Amino acid sequence: MALLTSESESGPVAQASESTTDTEAKPKSRGADIAFIASAASVLLAWHQFYLKGNKTRGLFIGLWPPTILAFSSYLNQKAILDKLDQSLLSTPGGFESLRKMIVE
Repeated sequence: MALLTSESESGPVAQASESTTDTEAKPKSRGADIAFIASAASVLLAWHQFYLKGNKTRGLFIGLWPPTILAFSSYLNQKAILDKLDQSLLSTPGGFESLRKMIVE
């Protein structure tokens, strides 16, 4: 981490700057994007079946897919966050002990 100083009216101000790559700066949301696209496509397909084709039963059935797709995507994202948390706790010495102290106190 490099410290950069800049002159302002109040005097020198230190600012922290970290060099990050594009992959670190952007969160990985490809799975969420795919889930959103699949959900939107299933809504369109449900409307097509329900209103244009007149097959109301199939339209209602397909209309139940988007919440399921989004819930599954949310579950996978939460699981990835918990895995990263576990890895960070395992990498620091006494990580679990400090977490236990925070919870108890």
